[in-house]
Amino acid sequence: MTQRGPKATAERNRTLDLASALVRGAVAAGLGLGSLTVLVMVVWISSPYPDIGPGGVLRAAAGVWLLAHGAGLVRPDTLSGVPAPVSMVPLLLVLGPVWLAHRAARDAAEPEEGRPRPSRAGAFCAVTAGYLLVVAGAAACARGGSLRPDPDTLVFPVALVVAGAAAAGVWTAAGRPFGPLPSWSPLVLQEATARTLFRDRAEAACRSAAAGVTVLLGGGALLVAVALGRNAGAAQDAFLGLAGDWSGRFAVLLLAASLVPNAALWGAAYGLGPGFSLGTGATATPLGLDGTPAVPHFPLLAAVPDQGPGSLLNGAALAVPVAAALAVAWFTARRAAPADAPRAQAWSTRETVRVALLAALGCAAGTALLTAVAGGPLGTGALREFGPVWWLAGPAALAWTAGIGVPATLLLRLWRLRTPGWAWRRDVPEADVPPATATATARAAATATAAAKARVVARATAAVGAEDGEKAEAEAVIGRRRRWWAPWRGRGGAAGDAARGGGAAAPAASSVPAPGTAPDAAPDALVGAVGPGAGRGDAGFEPYDFLPTDPWHENDFREARWASLKRGSGGLMADFPADPADPADPADPAFPAGPAGPAGPAGPAGPAGPAGSAAPAAPADFAAGRPAPDPDRPGPTP
Repeated sequence: MTQRGPKATAERNRTLDLASALVRGAVAAGLGLGSLTVLVMVVWISSPYPDIGPGGVLRAAAGVWLLAHGAGLVRPDTLSGVPAPVSMVPLLLVLGPVWLAHRAARDAAEPEEGRPRPSRAGAFCAVTAGYLLVVAGAAACARGGSLRPDPDTLVFPVALVVAGAAAAGVWTAAGRPFGPLPSWSPLVLQEATARTLFRDRAEAACRSAAAGVTVLLGGGALLVAVALGRNAGAAQDAFLGLAGDWSGRFAVLLLAASLVPNAALWGAAYGLGPGFSLGTGATATPLGLDGTPAVPHFPLLAAVPDQGPGSLLNGAALAVPVAAALAVAWFTARRAAPADAPRAQAWSTRETVRVALLAALGCAAGTALLTAVAGGPLGTGALREFGPVWWLAGPAALAWTAGIGVPATLLLRLWRLRTPGWAWRRDVPEADVPPATATATARAAATATAAAKARVVARATAAVGAEDGEKAEAEAVIGRRRRWWAPWRGRGGAAGDAARGGGAAAPAASSVPAPGTAPDAAPDALVGAVGPGAGRGDAGFEPYDFLPTDPWHENDFREARWASLKRGSGGLMADFPADPADPADPADPAFPAGPAGPAGPAGPAGPAGPAGSAAPAAPADFAAGRPAPDPDRPGPTP
């Protein structure tokens, strides 16, 4: 039905796309309802004493599926004869319907091969309509069951939850863009979202807020786990007392598992300070449990603290919001002062505070929303107030994350923008060098270092070309990248430069070799010098990272090159071996200063000129990226 024919028009293709999206939404709702119905049927079949027939089981499954969308249920069969509301949503059951609606909208909005891209608004409306059709059918089916849905809650929040999941799916299919806003939105917001800077700051605030909410949930779950461990006996008695057969205990276990996210949010609200309500006359906070709680007999409720004032262990729950505030500060500071960006690209203090406050506000909004659905009434009497109070938990989260998170963000920003090496290392103690001598030596060392860096920059620029000159200059001047775990790497003050450049002050330096220096380097080698003889004769020599470390200057290779040049000279070169001196030292004869090569023991400097001018060209070839000359190929004639 969805395949395009050769004569299909654009209107027909658009109609088929909308019909396909409608079917996708209905199929997603059917999958969620069917999976939950199968689970309820398994529990009913395994029960030794079923009270209702298959029709009642189907109606109960439809009611539980609507409860997973946020719908309120009404239990008509009570001892008092008054219908009792059931509005506490097991949050673990919400994941299935929301994920199915999200996936259906995402698949409907993604373009398929050989077909035009469907309209995003059309895909959203079609998927939502198809899903809500199944919701309406399930509500009509559950009307005469033991758990009847409240008609007022079918629009809010059921329709809102479905529409939100479908909108998130369409947004995901579009690549999660941030803007532009619709034309009916205020012009100020449209201009703000059009700026890249605003989008970056908003994204950083959202990520920090999500990190804060996640830490709150994790901390609340940890509090519940610790409390259940302390009251393991009471939790076991409650679990075994609710059902005597294995099928009933399995149902109780499933219900407790679906309410674990609710318990984590209760623990988060407890750590924030406002706590949670245990009926109309009792509230549990870190300061203590006041009033008479109306606690049902359920395993998870064994974690409720005892009556009376709180102890020091109860006050330790305040570490949860502190950890959430520090998480907000850490994620904000990472974006405010990135480790791999220059100092000039860091955010200003005002921008950092603004983003931290926005992250705190987002964390508070998320906490208030989650705590609002974590609780709810379970009856008409004392249990009409049960769970955390969202309008108290949200402001408490804002106060914690803003009061601790903003100063912590500024401190972390200053720490990440610090100058590395300020307190870890001093190359030369102040008492070892007189002030006048130290000043003169430091000035001379600074001059020598500047000249050496200029020579290194010139060599690098000539080697890699004008295209990479700026990069070579930056690498030569700045040196290797510093790490947070080694702030002293590649850093030294004026005294350190004096110790490296001056011969008299060098023995007074630390006995630990400078990081980045080769083991066989000279004592006066600069930081970053690598290779034998680095630093001798040239007080600022810093070799490049792309220089080879192969045995070019070993005796075997030198003799092979010398024999090749001798064969190509036509008998004009004298018969003497190559000079075994260390060619890494710029003062060695292997690095001649002029066009004439080194004069051997036998033979004038003139005939050796071509050899002297050809042999030292190999390091330049290496620096320029050209291969070394082949020793077996005859060399040039003189």
